Amino acid sequence: MTLAVLIVAAGKGTRAGGGLAKQWRPLAGRRVIDWTIEAFQRAGCGTIMVVRDPDNEHAIEALAPYPELLLADGGPSRSESVRNGLIALQEIGVERVLIHDAARPCVCPQVIQQVLDALDDTPAAAPGLAVTDALWTGADGHVTGTQDRSALFAAQTPQGFHFDAILAAHMRHDGTAADDVEVARQAGLAVRITPGDVNNIKITRPEDFSRAEHILRSTMDNIPDIRLGNGYDVHRFGPGDHVMLCGVQVPHERGLQGHSDADVGMHAVTDALYGAMAEGDIGHHFPPSDPQWKGAASDIFLRHAVELARSKGFTINNVDCTLVCEYPKVGPHAEAMRARMAEIMGMDMGRLSIKATTSERLGFTGRKEGIAALATATLVRA
Repeated sequence: MTLAVLIVAAGKGTRAGGGLAKQWRPLAGRRVIDWTIEAFQRAGCGTIMVVRDPDNEHAIEALAPYPELLLADGGPSRSESVRNGLIALQEIGVERVLIHDAARPCVCPQVIQQVLDALDDTPAAAPGLAVTDALWTGADGHVTGTQDRSALFAAQTPQGFHFDAILAAHMRHDGTAADDVEVARQAGLAVRITPGDVNNIKITRPEDFSRAEHILRSTMDNIPDIRLGNGYDVHRFGPGDHVMLCGVQVPHERGLQGHSDADVGMHAVTDALYGAMAEGDIGHHFPPSDPQWKGAASDIFLRHAVELARSKGFTINNVDCTLVCEYPKVGPHAEAMRARMAEIMGMDMGRLSIKATTSERLGFTGRKEGIAALATATLVRA
C-alpha cells in the first residue's frame, strides 16, 4: 500500500508563547518540526508532506534542509490545511495516509505502527489514552459537578485513514473540526482506537517544552549507537605454495604478496572494523613503512581492531566477508576460516559469514592475478 504522512504545521501556535509558532521553536538542540519529521523517517515512512504557511520565513528556513519533503500551503483553519494537503497528495496515488500534528514531536514508532496495522481491516484508526483522572465541571473557580470518565479517551495523532475515504470526508465537511477523527465520523466512517502513549504529548503551553525535551533526551539516551563499516583489500599473486585467507593456510601453486602475510580477507575485515569506528585503516595503525610489520601475521592487526572496539564500549554484532578469486577454491576451507576468525575476534560463529565468488573471469581476479576481499562489520554500543 502507498503510504503518505501529512504533517500539519501551518498554525500560529501562540498559546505556547515565545513569540514564534511552536513548531519552529528550538527543542533539545533542534527544532520541534525536526523531531517530528525524524520520528516518521525512523518509522520507515518514506513519503512525508508538510502543510505550512508559505509566507512564514521561519517555515522556509526550517524546511530547507529537507529537499525530499512534499509541501502544501496551509489554510486559515486546521481542517482547510488538511484538505489542501490531501488534495495535493492525490497526484501521487496514495492509498493510506497518516495525519499528524507538527507539535507532537515525541511520537514513537510503536504508536505509528499500531495505527498502520489497524488500517488493514478498518478505514480509520487513531491512538487514544483512556482518561484515568476524575473529571469535574466547574464555574467561577468552584467545582459544580463530576463527569463520568468510563468511556472517555484523550485523542492523539497520527490519525490514519484510507486515503480516498478521508479525502471524500474532508471535501464534504463544512466548518471547523477538533481533529480528523471528527471529520471522519461525520462522514460515517468507523474509527478504531489504538493504544496511545503518555509521552506522545502535544506542545501547547510554555511548560510543555521542558517536558518534551525531557522525553526526547531520555529517548536518545536509550537508543543504541549502531555503526556500520566497510573494508576492501587486494593482494597480487607471487611466488609461493600457499595463501593465507582469513587465518587459514590454503595450499596453492602461488602465494600472495604484501608487506605482512597478505591475508586479504583478514585485512578487509580489520578495515571494516576500523571504518565503523572512524579510526582510519590498517596503514594508519600499522604503517607499511615500519619494518617491524614486514611479514607479520595479520591476526595482530585484527586483534588490535577488536580490542579498540571493545575499549570504546562496542560489541561486534556481525561480520560478513566475501573473497573474490578464481582460485584457490574457498568452499572447502570456509568453515575453518569462520572458526579461526571467530576465535580471534571472540565472537559466535553464527555472527560471522565468510563466502567466496568469482568475477566471471573478468578483471585482475578473473585473470588470476590476485585476490580481492570485501567485508562489512556492524558494531553496537548500548
